[in-house]
Amino acid sequence: MTESLCSSEDFDPLGTQVAPFKQEVNQTASKIKNNNINPFIKSTTDHGLPESPGTIDFRQRFFPRTTPAQWQNWKWQLRNRITTAAALERIIRLSEEERKAIRNDRHGLPVAITPYYMSLLNLHNPSQALRRTVVPTTAEHLHSPGESDDPLGEENNSPVPGLVHRYPDRVLFLVTGYCSTYCRYCTRSRMVGRKENAEPTMSRWTKALDYIRSTPSVRDVLLSGGDPLTLSDQMIEHLLFKLRQIPHVEIIRIGTKVPMVLPQRITLSLTRMLRRYHPLWISVHATHPDELTSEAMTAYTRLADAGIPLGSQTVLLSGINDDIATMRKLMHGLMRARVRPYYLYQCDPITGSGHFRTPVKKGLEIIRGLRGYTTGYAVPTYVIDAPGGGGKIPLTPDYVIGSDGDNLLLKNYTGNTYRYPDPDGSILS
Repeated sequence: MTESLCSSEDFDPLGTQVAPFKQEVNQTASKIKNNNINPFIKSTTDHGLPESPGTIDFRQRFFPRTTPAQWQNWKWQLRNRITTAAALERIIRLSEEERKAIRNDRHGLPVAITPYYMSLLNLHNPSQALRRTVVPTTAEHLHSPGESDDPLGEENNSPVPGLVHRYPDRVLFLVTGYCSTYCRYCTRSRMVGRKENAEPTMSRWTKALDYIRSTPSVRDVLLSGGDPLTLSDQMIEHLLFKLRQIPHVEIIRIGTKVPMVLPQRITLSLTRMLRRYHPLWISVHATHPDELTSEAMTAYTRLADAGIPLGSQTVLLSGINDDIATMRKLMHGLMRARVRPYYLYQCDPITGSGHFRTPVKKGLEIIRGLRGYTTGYAVPTYVIDAPGGGGKIPLTPDYVIGSDGDNLLLKNYTGNTYRYPDPDGSILS
């Protein structure tokens, strides 16, 4: 009979051998108590977010009279958005292309950048990735074949103002036309930033809610805009409460870029309110790994700790995130923040977006460079939102290369060929 390494007294009721490791376990417990062992999780107090060194330097240089408490206030950030050429030139050295675009554009997508997000921009390099996404250039005035103001045909699938019903069981509820920061490639640039759409009206909300209430097939409601999280807690809760009173609405989703451009908005009071309306999901617009600051990571921590599943949506943009290394870094950062990469979008052919769009083969190349080379959870689905209202169509590299008798021929991520027995298969017929 083999002698046991531990006596019966050394086992706890769950059968864990404690005694041999008691000292080590106690030491670990002490470390856990006295240290934050996860460097990606920051303080979640409502006293403010941990500021990145670059953000502190920016605030002290360009907003010297602003206290840290004011900077941390999301409403202060909105009130002090950079919206004019003069305000931009006080901070960055505009290129001639940028200056002309801002001063000559009277009817296009307005400029608006939160001071926080402005702190992430390179003040001297107009080619920097984040800067190109929010500072306009004259390339926006060039219209290419196939572009339109409403490339997805949302207005053709709108039964009532502010609501898009394209798929059988879900609707897109455009609750506001206001964003804290405007992305230059926005697929809804026809409506966002306009005074007539910026302030949500109760009459439009009521009509949209009445439509959802009278359409039993709708089980999933996506709140978007504009950015729903720029609304007050009270207005957001009003919508969530009304939707939760509709028996057939099972899932509510919120589409937002706030954690990236206005992380100060993700207060504990907001997350406490949101968690009352589960099942609630949030899809975050993520563009580049430089957005994953300590402030953004803390915002994600607060949302995830409130039990909200988080997914990311990323638009593939030429010269900004259209290489494997950048995309992998972004996806890895999102995973660390407990955000599941969800969609990689081919850039919609919005009017004036030609300088942002890549060939489709570039997106396939990136997916091929992720699949097998990193965690499966970190590989988003690459899609084209079909022009004219066709919906999202997934695109994948060609991993099925043929058949050999009763075998399906498959190519894996390294390029090797494998046979899978599939005698009754008809995938290639």
